[in-house]
Amino acid sequence: MIERAGAGPLRHLVVLRHAKSAWPEGVADHERPLAERGRRDAPAAGRALAEADLLPDLALCSTAVRARQTWELASAQWGTPPPVRLDPRLYAADASDLLAVVHTVPVEVDTLLLVGHNPGLEELVLDLAGDALDDALDEVRAKFPTSAIAVLAWRGTGWEALTSGTALLTDVVVARGKKTRGKKNRGKKKG
Repeated sequence: MIERAGAGPLRHLVVLRHAKSAWPEGVADHERPLAERGRRDAPAAGRALAEADLLPDLALCSTAVRARQTWELASAQWGTPPPVRLDPRLYAADASDLLAVVHTVPVEVDTLLLVGHNPGLEELVLDLAGDALDDALDEVRAKFPTSAIAVLAWRGTGWEALTSGTALLTDVVVARGKKTRGKKNRGKKKG
């Protein structure tokens, strides 16, 4: 359980995988933008975090276009977005690289949002979670799709104390926005 992390305030690491990206021909991976579905899902992720009262004190975001766009659309759902740090180390990072960045977070931050990519995010969640509520670990093991949110809770005096197996995976949500009816559907009867 989260007591293994030691004394200190209850902290939350919120992990958000970027929303669905497009694959335009001739565009480098780092520069790929969000697809139409991603532009719908990213705001839904922001609303889900607001509804769960998990707005971050700080966000760390990959410099990849799709991650930055996810952050911008998600945080636009909140009254006053927190500070964001765009960090090139989060792009194509594995779990240990991600954790090294998390360890640099100031002690004043109680809720941290990490916006990045798989497989590193999924590996990080599975590494940090010593336990989980319900079947949250099984959900992450099965799939951590685009726009997925994992919430890890732990106690510690500073972020450098967050280590393997010291957090409780409290929730996993996959945010999906609703499709708007397009011109093709106008006037058609549902059967």
